[in-house]
Amino acid sequence: MTAPAFTIAIIGASPERAKYGNKALRAYLQTGARTIPINPHHAEIEGQRCYASVLDVPEPIDIASFYVPPQVGLQVIEEVARKGIRKVLFNPGSESHRLLQRATELELDWSVACSILLAGRSPAEL
Repeated sequence: MTAPAFTIAIIGASPERAKYGNKALRAYLQTGARTIPINPHHAEIEGQRCYASVLDVPEPIDIASFYVPPQVGLQVIEEVARKGIRKVLFNPGSESHRLLQRATELELDWSVACSILLAGRSPAEL
């Protein structure tokens, strides 16, 4: 079996299938990427172990995709930097000027984009 090309953390993953934090999780699972849900309120989402923080994940993470409000993102971005995750995707609505400024200060490689589309999927299809 081939190892996944990258590991992505879905920050704000949700068990509610209509929410984008769930759709992104399913989209990346379909691509074969190692996909890790991050949400302190759940132990498992879509059959995947869910972690309260990226700092709790025992393995390296290549990409963090944000599906949380900007005020939560301001707290989480510090953990992302501490974990050594360099690539960050802020999905529409998860970003704010202050959060993007902080990501820049932390020297993270960030972009504002729909990570579901980057996975080659459409949110409407999921």
